[in-house]
Amino acid sequence: MDQKIITFGEIMLRLAAPDHQRFSQVTSFGATFGGGEANVAVSLANFGLQTEFVTRLPKNDIGQCVIMDLKKHGVGTNEIIPGGDRVGIYYLETGAVSRPSKVIYDRAHSAIAEIEPGMIDWYKVFEGATWFHWTGITPAISEGAALVCGEAIKAAKKKGVTVSCDLNFRKNLWKWGKTASEVMPDLVNDCDIILGNEEDADKVFGIKPDDTDVSSGNISAAKYESVCIKLKKKFPGTKKFIITLRGSINADHNTWSGVLYNGEKLFQAPVYQITDIVDRVGGGDSFMGGLIYGLLTFPGDDQKVLNFAVAASCLKHTIHGDFNLVTVSEVEQLMKGDGSGRVVR
Repeated sequence: MDQKIITFGEIMLRLAAPDHQRFSQVTSFGATFGGGEANVAVSLANFGLQTEFVTRLPKNDIGQCVIMDLKKHGVGTNEIIPGGDRVGIYYLETGAVSRPSKVIYDRAHSAIAEIEPGMIDWYKVFEGATWFHWTGITPAISEGAALVCGEAIKAAKKKGVTVSCDLNFRKNLWKWGKTASEVMPDLVNDCDIILGNEEDADKVFGIKPDDTDVSSGNISAAKYESVCIKLKKKFPGTKKFIITLRGSINADHNTWSGVLYNGEKLFQAPVYQITDIVDRVGGGDSFMGGLIYGLLTFPGDDQKVLNFAVAASCLKHTIHGDFNLVTVSEVEQLMKGDGSGRVVR
């Protein structure tokens, strides 16, 4: 498939407390890397597509380790620009049963937080590209990151590149002076594909379904058609709206599904019961990776596109780390109903 996907954002050092321990108990952390847009790039590289991750990293050993890790997973790093003093960090405490997981960010003054307009030649970056993906995390980091994200979106549109966005509202990041509601509408306005979870549209745009409680563990897919219709009215140029639907029964057991609205019809995916969750961080990113792959591979079959995305992200919950290290054949096997977990010999 002759496609080239560009993603832009921050990749961080992830320090995870082992074995469901609390921060106050740990004597060591598991160190990996991850971040929304990088996670999407890794998913797509695993699916066999050409990807290029754009960011800003310091010229030190940790920055080099990030590049080596991305290359290991088949992600292009040629457009990463050097600069800044540090890689952002996030700490993860994995919840269990009734205790939720917890994330603490340490990403102030990271290399990408101090990025400025004009540092990236976006017209060069988009040469030969067919798709650009960003998330609402990037403009939340800093004013500079928000402005550079806007530069990228405008350049992509001028080059005829499809633009997708995961709304990804993170209330703990919007601290630089403006709110998501002030910044995001102008950025999202030029997007062809919009993804959000069951709460993003409410938190960013004040659009929510009636009579839905995400903490109940029971989410009605049909009720989100109204959300999609309202989003279409707000962003008439957008072609497809997708919402992931997570019902949180407890930290170890979630229901997982999604809906896709193409402006005329609402498609609903099967509902998966995900029990004994290994790691849910990156679940939405793995959905986005599956969605982009599906839209490029199954044009005109929105139901199959949605089913692939949900199945791909269902499998992510079985894998430690941010990255969804699964193949197309493994996703298709689950789509066919084989979730037995039997040994493959």
